[in-house]
Amino acid sequence: MLLPTDRGFAHPVASEITPRSAFDARRRRFVAAAAATALAPGGAWAQTPAAPRGAALPGARSSVLGAVTMEKATPMADATSYNNFYEFGTDKSDPAQHAHTLKTRPWTVSIEGEVRKAGTFGIDDLLKLGAMEERIYRLRCVEGWSMVIPWVGYSLSELIRRVEPTGNAKYVQFVTLADRAQMPGLRSSVLDWPYVEGLRMDEAMHPLTLLTFGMYGQVLPNQNGAPLRLVVPWKYGFKSGKSLVKIRFVEQQPVTSWTLAAPQEYGFYSNVNPNVDHPRWSQATERRIGEGDLFAKKRPTLLFNGYEPQVGALYAGMDLKKWF
Repeated sequence: MLLPTDRGFAHPVASEITPRSAFDARRRRFVAAAAATALAPGGAWAQTPAAPRGAALPGARSSVLGAVTMEKATPMADATSYNNFYEFGTDKSDPAQHAHTLKTRPWTVSIEGEVRKAGTFGIDDLLKLGAMEERIYRLRCVEGWSMVIPWVGYSLSELIRRVEPTGNAKYVQFVTLADRAQMPGLRSSVLDWPYVEGLRMDEAMHPLTLLTFGMYGQVLPNQNGAPLRLVVPWKYGFKSGKSLVKIRFVEQQPVTSWTLAAPQEYGFYSNVNPNVDHPRWSQATERRIGEGDLFAKKRPTLLFNGYEPQVGALYAGMDLKKWF
């Protein structure tokens, strides 16, 4: 079921976004079935499906301040099977099931707007623009779940400097692929496609903002945003656009997809903040995917997802409840 919004777009009810309770219910049925198998003659506990194996894409350990957390990484099988990527469906398991239809070669990204060196870059050209680094970032989603993932890429600022933004460039807009032939989720009216996100220029230039080509030492799996995506670790996950095809430098704050669909729920900044709840979910705590499964304890949500020492100055003097 879809709920209308004041902008005329349909917005999913919580069940479509797969709340953690629904996910837990499915896991509970799985565990019960596995237990029954284990007790049967010759039975054995079901194994977690193997993570997809892609081409190797190693990166040197990053020296950027705050870029490597010492927390235990989420198992790759979990990080590649529990995803938000509505272009392939609204259920958390849909991207892993349907994203095989995405063709990631050839692939180009257009650089447009207020830049001196606008143009179109092939994915292989973009891969060569910066030195690949591994950065172990927390990923926190607005529904209340989190992961720790070793991403591979380089600071978005490296690309930005090369295209030379003009003085009029105050924001960066990111546009993702919208191809109905490859993306079955586009038949849904959940959002107005293509998916659009944006950052203020200083956010885009921050060294932690990662132009991402891989994870776990491999090229990105399709369901995780292949062939390139954004990762902004101090913001909720939906700010990190996947399968990018356009990067525009603009003077005015861009209207982003979720802000257009439900402005009362999704602000432009969307910084992780335990003190500002989503209207339907508390943001005070979170559950770490792959950590204890059904019995995982909630942990306190950290301001700016724990990256406050690195990014807090970007928002000095701002009312974080108003500019959520």
